[in-house]
Amino acid sequence: MQTLIGKKIGMTRVYDENGVQVPVTVVQVGPCTVVQRKTTATDGYEAAQIGFGAQKAHRVSKPLAGHFKKAGTEPQKVLREVRVDADDAVKAGDVLTAALFEGVKFVDVLGTTKGRGFQGVIKRYKMAGGRETHGGAWTRRPGSIGNREWPARVFKNKKMPGQMGAVEVTTQNLRVVKVLAEDNALLLEGAVQGPVGGIVVVRKAIKK
Repeated sequence: MQTLIGKKIGMTRVYDENGVQVPVTVVQVGPCTVVQRKTTATDGYEAAQIGFGAQKAHRVSKPLAGHFKKAGTEPQKVLREVRVDADDAVKAGDVLTAALFEGVKFVDVLGTTKGRGFQGVIKRYKMAGGRETHGGAWTRRPGSIGNREWPARVFKNKKMPGQMGAVEVTTQNLRVVKVLAEDNALLLEGAVQGPVGGIVVVRKAIKK
């Protein structure tokens, strides 16, 4: 098992053994309950469905209520399916905590960035815009976007105003500064995408 669901708590700072200040993001990871274990024999692949955050029973649909009852677990707010190895011993009903990351030096964090609505090219792509003096009348506009007689169209993927943020992003190779097993929390060096209280998925780093 290499993945847990968590929640971004916020940022703070700690000091290492040399007295150097390290900015860290506090992420609560777990406790996560294993709701279902999928195997090659029954489902064609190896995976585990894990849940995070207790949910009130009356807020769960009847199909999901039956799903949790079959697993013998309490209703969960967030459900995610994660890959596991065939020889992994996790089973429905198991509770996973931050102790899973003991000894892990780097993690990848998957989360959703803050939604910023419809934005122009200045904010969305850091474009310079037009000049503000000598009659410049297009200060924050993108400028010309088309072509002449050929090809007489706007190319795909042209950087233009549009929806900004609210996309899934993976931040790779964040250093684990400290594991607070008793509080189910990780201190990760640097920033984690998304708002405070946002749901994230933390997994052991693939590239490190």
